[in-house]
Amino acid sequence: MNYELHDIRPEDYDELKKYFMLRHPGTCENIILDTYLWKNYYDTKYFKWDKGLVWLYSNKDEVFTWTPLSKTEDLKEGFEITKKYFNEELGMKLKMYLVDEEAVKVLDLPEDQYIVEEERDYFDYVYDAEKLRTLSGKKYHKKKNHVNAFLKNYEGRYEFRLMCCSEEGQVQEFLERWQRDRNIEDEYNRVDYELEGIKYILGNCQMLKMIMGGVYIDGRLEALSIGSYSYEEKTAYIHVEKANPEIRGLYPFINREFLRQAFEEAEFVNREDDMGLEGLRKAKLSYHPVKLVKKYNIIEK
Repeated sequence: MNYELHDIRPEDYDELKKYFMLRHPGTCENIILDTYLWKNYYDTKYFKWDKGLVWLYSNKDEVFTWTPLSKTEDLKEGFEITKKYFNEELGMKLKMYLVDEEAVKVLDLPEDQYIVEEERDYFDYVYDAEKLRTLSGKKYHKKKNHVNAFLKNYEGRYEFRLMCCSEEGQVQEFLERWQRDRNIEDEYNRVDYELEGIKYILGNCQMLKMIMGGVYIDGRLEALSIGSYSYEEKTAYIHVEKANPEIRGLYPFINREFLRQAFEEAEFVNREDDMGLEGLRKAKLSYHPVKLVKKYNIIEK
């Protein structure tokens, strides 16, 4: 078995994409753009075997992995290869995080050898796309009011548009402003790494497939969203959404408008997890998800 480790490189996007297409568990971790976005945070490496791909991550002196990329019927083989690598090559017990529910059921691991536990902080939030495009119904009354207030207050001054790679400079300037003004407590510095990741994918925008939209007010970028689309799942994945928090209604406006103009065929929207951040959890629940996509940790005893 060849355990040659590779870095995630933009020029390998098309080749790597084939592995992501082998299975569609509905988690943001199985979307290739997300892997590039967080590659530096997790110091992402991988090796291949003849039926798939195995991840290796390290963060804060901890080494771990995620679900192997393979067809469903090859998951058990991928798991055993991963376990063998951890046990024999690294001399460690296996730690596999953010494992999707289908994989947990397929692996059906013995309780005396593994701890399998839910990881609520990393459940993905999935929404009815049409509900978010229209904000119709009682549940979305407050959101609609905020959007209407924005439209009224900034009438003739705002513009939403889909953006391209050449607008990278405006995005960088906006993100620096957003970072200065933000007030987020995060002991793991994930928000800082997220901004680094956004800069990375923008710097390689020509090679990485992404959809980007922004709201301009008086000609200045004040909100940004980056997403990708899974045709197989009919799901829009929203990887990034940032807006000037001082502008009432701007967040729900870009949320709605991005879906309307970039993902009109989407039936569902995956807005990823809340990372256990209280404010983010409250915001994601306020959009009334139709389901939470569960994820699990698998720890070898």
